[in-house]
Amino acid sequence: MASGVVAALAYAGPPPLTLARTFTSWRFTPGVAATVAALGGGYGVGLRRRPAAAEAWPRGRTACFAAGVVVIALVGMSFLGVYDDTLFWVRAVQNIVLLMVVPMLLAMGAPLTLLRDVLPPPARTRLSRVMHSRGARVATFPLVVTVVLTLPLLVLYLSPLYEKTLRSALASAVAGLVLVVTGFIYFWTRFRIDPAPRADPYGVTLAITIVEMIGDAVLGVVLWLGPLVAAGYYTAVARDWGPSLHVDQWLGAGALWIGGDVVGLPFIGVVVARMQREDRQRAAVIDAELDERDAARAAAVPPSDDEADADRPRLWWEDDPELSQRFRRQ
Repeated sequence: MASGVVAALAYAGPPPLTLARTFTSWRFTPGVAATVAALGGGYGVGLRRRPAAAEAWPRGRTACFAAGVVVIALVGMSFLGVYDDTLFWVRAVQNIVLLMVVPMLLAMGAPLTLLRDVLPPPARTRLSRVMHSRGARVATFPLVVTVVLTLPLLVLYLSPLYEKTLRSALASAVAGLVLVVTGFIYFWTRFRIDPAPRADPYGVTLAITIVEMIGDAVLGVVLWLGPLVAAGYYTAVARDWGPSLHVDQWLGAGALWIGGDVVGLPFIGVVVARMQREDRQRAAVIDAELDERDAARAAAVPPSDDEADADRPRLWWEDDPELSQRFRRQ
């Protein structure tokens, strides 16, 4: 009884998380608000400054980018932001969303294409030169991209860095930024909605997705079966409600494992759709080239009889002295 009273007095975090509080718990975070304003405002300014003669900007791109910005706000200022320093599983959901969901939505918004459209010609040329440089091609090599996608969560949870993100708002912000940037690099180079340094086959993308799913599974199993992560911090929090520390970590392990695989399903759908679209475009180009060649042949001057006979393959009986005289052409 006494230990329970001490724990209750020691706990100074948010109130117990209930279903109702998942909708009503909010906090204002200046850094998150500034990020949302910068991304959303910058994208809006880019849309307004696009040349009037340019093609109409697809509404789907705008919707995807806006959804990514909204998700950033939800991750940082909804109940996920309120309880991210109290519950392990909430921080796990937050991290997998920052690595997989937010970058995928931002990449589908084609922000680099929008930036290219509004830049003056000299800056556009420099941007194109950097994006297609040898260094960019090496940095986006499939093996490198696979490591970039799978390594951040492994380093975060299997090193002292995770506890630092719980104790320091700056470390937490830097870790979140790294997750979003590395995720964006992956989705940018795999979707190729924006110009990318490489044009690897989509089969390579699907293979990388499988490796990423395996990485999520490995991390999930390690957290499920391994010792408590940041045990000193969570013990000092003295939370007197909700799951135990072990159950809390098990829930977080499941969120990292299953969440990554669930996000991979729509990603595969987008990749397959992009692959089919490029196949149709390639087929249309080939058909147009064939039609052009046939039209050019039809418009050409017909050959003379002597030229036609010279080009015509000889039949077997034309080389027989007797038959060739009997059946020669008049």
